[in-house]
Amino acid sequence: MSSMEFLARTGRHRQRYHNNLRLVSGCIPYRLTKDEEENYSIQVLMVSSPNRNDLVFPKGGWEDDETREEAACREALEEAGVIGILRETPLGEWEFRSKSRENNCSMEGGCKGYMFAMEVTEILEAWPERQNRDRRWLKINEAFELCRYEWMREALEAFLRVMAAELEEEKETDKKEDEIKAVSDARQVVEDCQMVSSSSSDCSVVKGSSSSTSHHVISHSIGICLASDMSLNPGGGSKDLFLYNCVKVDSQL
Repeated sequence: MSSMEFLARTGRHRQRYHNNLRLVSGCIPYRLTKDEEENYSIQVLMVSSPNRNDLVFPKGGWEDDETREEAACREALEEAGVIGILRETPLGEWEFRSKSRENNCSMEGGCKGYMFAMEVTEILEAWPERQNRDRRWLKINEAFELCRYEWMREALEAFLRVMAAELEEEKETDKKEDEIKAVSDARQVVEDCQMVSSSSSDCSVVKGSSSSTSHHVISHSIGICLASDMSLNPGGGSKDLFLYNCVKVDSQL
């Protein structure tokens, strides 16, 4: 798969809206790493924003021919070049204003976003937006301090709560104990970081709410489907090559 060339979806002819808000879906990609002393730590992946000096979690428009989960997986692939296992229940949903769409936070450009946790299983060398985005693996404290917007920090906090709960649920081996400790340490770091100012000059949170923890895991086997025949294009519109997700779902209770 890493040798294939992909094309990202473009345009907004299939974009979902609700109450004049653009619906977006994204994820916090993560991995557990082990150092030379066999200690585990957790890292999250962020990507650069085109034409802006900041880092964000992969996210983008939720389109009308896909689920929120499929949209989150697609955006992770397009923006960050990663594939993984996506947890089914959103970390939460947030309303915010898009910096890229409107200055001074006018209500035009309002978004409602759903965020998920994704355990990365594959990192691609080539991905659709690699010319416009860099990607960086960061420790939790680094990511928290680099989150420009309050809703991103809230999503990161929710991510750590979900991780801690699910690891406790799955605790069976010494490795799980080490992973739980890594997440617990990361949560403590975030609590310490909360003393740092979380204000931003141009963009602010309108509303945020975190969902309750779910132990349902959805496993997405991402397929890359390229087609030039309109009959094969689930999105309609252009006959150009396009990218979409072929998703195989295995729900584990």
